Amino acid sequence: MKKKVGLYFGTFNPIHIGHLVIANYMAEFSDLDEVWMVVTPHNPFKNKRTLLEDHHRFELVYRATEHYPHLKPSDVEFGLPQPNYTVNTLAVLEEKYPDLNFALIMGEDNLDHFHKWKNHELILQRHDIYVYPRISGDRQKTPAMTHERIHKVDAPVMELSSTFIRKAIAQGKDVRPMLPEPVWAYIDEMNFYR
Repeated sequence: MKKKVGLYFGTFNPIHIGHLVIANYMAEFSDLDEVWMVVTPHNPFKNKRTLLEDHHRFELVYRATEHYPHLKPSDVEFGLPQPNYTVNTLAVLEEKYPDLNFALIMGEDNLDHFHKWKNHELILQRHDIYVYPRISGDRQKTPAMTHERIHKVDAPVMELSSTFIRKAIAQGKDVRPMLPEPVWAYIDEMNFYR
């Protein structure tokens, strides 16, 4: 039986305790063996100007996951043409790690837009999707929610956002409880988001 790896994509700008809670929950309480936190260089739906440099965000994810044996940072997308699409990343990973079975992890809010993803049908044919709950916004049940490859996971609802943290840091607020300690130490040392 192939080891099952959940891919949790994000800009992680910065990674915060909400990301860690979800990733660790998936690794400990689903049938996933590991969760890889895939640092996205440029999400086609996000403005690149607000991102820390890729290597800094990877360092933050590395520091956040260092002491969690089932969580791993991944920079697989750093060498791919930008903007990159998930279907391309999956193809690269499948070729590089033929002995692993890859699944996607996403919030309910992302599932609402999944039908707009490049080659979303192919992704669903080949990969399971683990969906964690979100409460923000009015959500209609999408047809994709009933697909046999989509698994709703009763993970804790985490409504903390990186955007909120960046703004709070810029305003001089104390956000230390919202970040893993090594992540806060690096942000503080590098004077990020101020």
